[in-house]
Amino acid sequence: MERIWLEHYPPGVPADIADEAARYESLVSVLEQSCTAFGAKTAYHSMGATLSYAELDAQSMRFAAWLQSRGIGKGDRVALMMPNLLQYPVCLFGILRAGAVAVNTNPLYTPAELEHQMNDSGARCIIVAENFAHTLQQALPNIKTLDTIVVTALGDMLGPVKGMLANLVARHVKKAVPHYSLPGTLRFRDVMRQAEDKRYERPVLNHGDLAFLQYTGGTTGVAKGCMLTHGNMVSNVCQAHAWVKPYLTADTECIITALPLYHIFALTANCLVFIVLGATNVLILNPRDIKSVIKTMSQHRFTAITGVNTLFNAFLNHPDFARLDFSSLKLTLGGGMAVQKVIADRWLAATGKPLAQAYGLTETSPAVTINPLDKETFTGSIGLPVPSTDIAFRDNDGKDVARGESGEICVKGPQVTPGYWNRPEETHKTIDDDGFLHTGDIGYMDEQGYIFIHDRKKDMILVSGFNVYPNEVEAVAMEHPDVKEVAAIGVPDTHSGEVVKLFVIRKNDRVTAEELIAHCRSELTGYKVPKYVEFRDDLPRSNVGKVLRRELKDEAKQEQGGTPAEAGPASEEGASS
Repeated sequence: MERIWLEHYPPGVPADIADEAARYESLVSVLEQSCTAFGAKTAYHSMGATLSYAELDAQSMRFAAWLQSRGIGKGDRVALMMPNLLQYPVCLFGILRAGAVAVNTNPLYTPAELEHQMNDSGARCIIVAENFAHTLQQALPNIKTLDTIVVTALGDMLGPVKGMLANLVARHVKKAVPHYSLPGTLRFRDVMRQAEDKRYERPVLNHGDLAFLQYTGGTTGVAKGCMLTHGNMVSNVCQAHAWVKPYLTADTECIITALPLYHIFALTANCLVFIVLGATNVLILNPRDIKSVIKTMSQHRFTAITGVNTLFNAFLNHPDFARLDFSSLKLTLGGGMAVQKVIADRWLAATGKPLAQAYGLTETSPAVTINPLDKETFTGSIGLPVPSTDIAFRDNDGKDVARGESGEICVKGPQVTPGYWNRPEETHKTIDDDGFLHTGDIGYMDEQGYIFIHDRKKDMILVSGFNVYPNEVEAVAMEHPDVKEVAAIGVPDTHSGEVVKLFVIRKNDRVTAEELIAHCRSELTGYKVPKYVEFRDDLPRSNVGKVLRRELKDEAKQEQGGTPAEAGPASEEGASS
């Protein structure tokens, strides 16, 4: 497809980033250059403690030297299982500097999920926060390759007094560290002391070397390890940096990182792109504690924040949020799930700054498209393709559709994964012979090159032969003033094949199912109107807060599809006429 979008790029954004990416032979080069340029500046802030770029440089090199002293080097997989702590960037960059491959691991995994990821990746070493060591204990008997386990505590890098207090509170007051027994494990602080006399040898790395095994969520089957090379990641860092650079100033930015760094969105956008900018990264330990997050935000003149729609919604629904000072805010970037217009409009009204929507996947490192960051009118577009990226829209037969017509979004560019770890058949199904990755998302492009996404292909609801996209139904339902959050799925129906079922979290008990259905009917064509409404106190979510429709579908199947479930204390069912 012709790159018509280039004519509508923000001023200063290049069409190609090949020359910029060539400046960095690997992510190690990205770190080294930033630490040299911004040595005295604070790189990370967490729980009142800070880590400068010079300290990040020294401590990550020390950890790399320790890994090498254990015989862990180029190509070996090392797992990280922790929330947003100062230890995370130290260990992450230490792994990369040793030439090893980082395997980001969700701390909320079940023992079975952890067992699968460790065995599938062949990880030799894991660094785990002690809060989740009990999960590793349960999985360990069936894990075949681990020979080194490092356990870290929340306070390990907060200083002697503050660190001790943080650990005491976590262990004995909040009871956040379940009992575990892992004989032979090493403590992170001991490891860093042992590393003081270890010699570091810089490995030879290039764009073709593997940097990450980033596991997909596994909501449609067994989680797959997506291979991301140093070239993939360097390219996406340069693509995203080129996009934000006209709006931001090096050495002056401060970003709030509420999303977990082990998630691909925060990993690239917050951890890597803002390293290039020499920014201060404020790490949020528990993003679900909205009151605490807002308190932390009030202590910083933050200029940027990334998040998902549910996080922004939670902020807007908290009374303390409006009291924050937004005068320094330059960039709010939403991704990971669709940003709803009602949330974007409320964000602009509350902060005076727009909420820009971006789009990407684990398989694309992740950025594919980003909206101009100063565009105040929210159109629902996921933006323009980032530099050096090609986009195609294809039908079920793999043929390109005409511009403006809907098709599966397919992506080609230097940020696209070479494939899935030890899964050549899955790779072949996902990546064409011509190098285009099939995203599984349905969308279209307008005449200016802006892309609009309907929904995930697998989430599409088929009502009497007509396509219904959950995002559209959810966006309409969210416009009701008494609705806090929604999710739409398709459930079986004897007459139309499927019908729409809506799950709703209410702001109050006044709104009824019939009222919501009437509201949707006023905005949607008849076949798109929900037939069932169920009120709930919460919805199943991923590690970044994204609502998991797949789990709702599984529940609906157990309840015999389209038949209304029994109304419980937090549930009220209504059927449209």
